[in-house]
Amino acid sequence: MYHSNGNYEAFANPRKPEGVDKKSAYIIGGGLAGLAAAVFLIRDGKMKGNKIHIFEELPLAGGSMDGILNPQRGYIIRGGREMEAHFETLWDLFRSIPSLEDEKVSVLDEFYWLNKDDPSFSHCRAIEKRGKRMKDDGKLTLTPTAIRELIDLALTPEEKLQDVQIDQVFTEEFFESNFWLYWATMFAFEKWSSAMEMRRYILRFIHHVGKLADMSALKFTRYNQYESLITPLVRWLENNGVKFHYDTRITNVVIDCKSNKKVAKKIEMIKSGKEKEMSITPDDLVFVTNGSITESTTYGDNDTPADAHHELGGSWELWKNIAKQNKEFGRPEKFCENIPAANWVMSATITLTDDRVVPYIEKICKKNPHSGSIVSSGPVTIKDSNWLYGFSISRQPHFRSQKPNEIIVWTYGLLSDTEGNYVKKKIADCTGAELCAEWLYHIGVPEKEIEDIAHNSANTVPSHMPYITTYFMPRALGDRPLVVPNGSVNLAFIGNYAETERDTVFTTEYSVRTAMEAVYTLLGIERGVPEVFDSCFDVRMLLQSIYYLNDRKKLHEIDVPWVLKLLEKQGMKKVRGTYLEELLKEAKLI
Repeated sequence: MYHSNGNYEAFANPRKPEGVDKKSAYIIGGGLAGLAAAVFLIRDGKMKGNKIHIFEELPLAGGSMDGILNPQRGYIIRGGREMEAHFETLWDLFRSIPSLEDEKVSVLDEFYWLNKDDPSFSHCRAIEKRGKRMKDDGKLTLTPTAIRELIDLALTPEEKLQDVQIDQVFTEEFFESNFWLYWATMFAFEKWSSAMEMRRYILRFIHHVGKLADMSALKFTRYNQYESLITPLVRWLENNGVKFHYDTRITNVVIDCKSNKKVAKKIEMIKSGKEKEMSITPDDLVFVTNGSITESTTYGDNDTPADAHHELGGSWELWKNIAKQNKEFGRPEKFCENIPAANWVMSATITLTDDRVVPYIEKICKKNPHSGSIVSSGPVTIKDSNWLYGFSISRQPHFRSQKPNEIIVWTYGLLSDTEGNYVKKKIADCTGAELCAEWLYHIGVPEKEIEDIAHNSANTVPSHMPYITTYFMPRALGDRPLVVPNGSVNLAFIGNYAETERDTVFTTEYSVRTAMEAVYTLLGIERGVPEVFDSCFDVRMLLQSIYYLNDRKKLHEIDVPWVLKLLEKQGMKKVRGTYLEELLKEAKLI
């Protein structure tokens, strides 16, 4: 496997790998990574679909990219992955998947034109004081010290950030900035999160610093991500003969690690309550989704909190059983144990059943939620919420089956160890109606109306997700296994707990990238995997980021010592009339 960029490789059709007809593939986990691996096996590896098996513990595919109408509870979305133009492998995948709306066009085509016609733009990124836009919303408010700390982190090698937390590399000045407020609530970072992953995010998304406040870089599906992305993927795979094995829990993959080689030999499972095992030959391929952020999710309803008690979960037990066999298979306990109390653990899906709340939404978002356009363009953060509560409203209807009078609102809180402002409970202890009431309070609904709306004009489903922030647990090198471990003959790890260079977890791109790298490596496919977008190597992006990090100040206004050197009279004379002057003008620094 090798990385590439440019159109030369992007549109190439690789040749059929030698020996592929003798192989079968066993994919553990039916989330986006597993589904993507199956597509790449067929499209680029020329493997017949009936030789591919996907094992999924749940009764449906999709993993964390969900969206469902539960007959007893109502509409449920546990979250939504944010997407942007430079998810290179994600769009490489969906260019090949026909749309459910029109099979003559791809999911990518449909997605592209939808976002052209209805682009994302947030008119209000943060509110306070019961529905009022934050006074300095739109500004990053970083001090020179905080900017230096950001730059220092970006310049620090990963090996020096092992097991380091974000609050160990930044001072309080940084955490008081709007940059941190936007950053934390957009990506779900906590102060205790991995500084290593924070660094990756800074470098990976440096081209979006100027769009952090208005979220104009984001792209959104027409409906929830299950219906818009997962459903067409599953249909394509089923049409190509891929075999799905639902309600099947894989408990272990037995791996022979002798002679400096790693060969998967056997898969152990529980199917319909019965223990079974399957022998694997060295010619067969095994792809393991190790770990899951939505494992062990519990649900509540309007009158009942989601149960906070849970078992470890099958995906974690599987990874632990595999990790016992070789240290190169990672350390799952770093992610699924000792999770800090102050974390994001709860989200809720609010279904509004009349228009009583529409004026308050419209006041904040400057959009009528019934317009069919993106409403909030990502999260609206409530700055003075004790839970650091936030909400997001996508295009409506968010479900194909949604009634015209219904509006779907997704809420979440990043701090689970404090009591709410209106509901004097911790977020995990709240019923659906209480979670709705807290949101209504913060968006400015009169207190005398809150309880009636929460109980009679809304249905709210709480989702308790004990592992939702574990991608960001402080980690060291080797805690996540390589996509294809050293010496592996037929085994690969896929998903956000596998290790690939430069890319960032908690993204659809990471899931698809690890799947592509796994398939291309094990089959020796003669086509490059698109490299991670190289914005951090682009001097234009770096200069632009200086402009936006300093809240659109010109170069002579920036009080940073290493920049001041450029302001020396002789230095500026040398710059005039050169390409560097053009770059500085393009970045709006002069």
